[in-house]
Amino acid sequence: MTIRTILTVPDPRLREKCTPVDEVNDEVRELLDDMLETMYDAPGIGLAAIQIGVAKRCLVMDVTPSRGEDEADSTPEKNPLYMVNPVITHTSDEMSDYEEGCLSVPEYYDVVERPARCTVKYLDYNGKEQVMDCEGMLATCVQHEIDHLDGGLFIDYLSRLKRDRVVRKFTKALKQRERA
Repeated sequence: MTIRTILTVPDPRLREKCTPVDEVNDEVRELLDDMLETMYDAPGIGLAAIQIGVAKRCLVMDVTPSRGEDEADSTPEKNPLYMVNPVITHTSDEMSDYEEGCLSVPEYYDVVERPARCTVKYLDYNGKEQVMDCEGMLATCVQHEIDHLDGGLFIDYLSRLKRDRVVRKFTKALKQRERA
């Protein structure tokens, strides 16, 4: 497994619409493994393939809460989810607010309103079709990561003023790094 570089705003590749995967084969599984390793290293709870510059409809997540501090081993248990060609087939009318962040918009967080529940159909790590009902943090994360596959970012849900301010900040930082 390889830790890959995560693209950050304003990289235009983050706005690409990803193409479906024809078959879950060893090459796709290697990509998923690299994505998971990259996500854990960042650390984050979700990562879409486009965030590492690969325009394929693949994402990984792990929203498992960490175990309590009082346990002998306080290392969080890992419970990764691999989704290939995920499609949201249903969303609830009920909405919920979560403070979201993103590995491609580092150290910026804001509240986003999304459907409280959703159903997602996808292929798993072995290419088997799965259907999962999601709620809470899992529903938020699934929707957030699928947005990436469609060229979206969580900052797109913010007011134009906030979104423009965030993009300007990252663009300015990129220009300063390029000059250094």
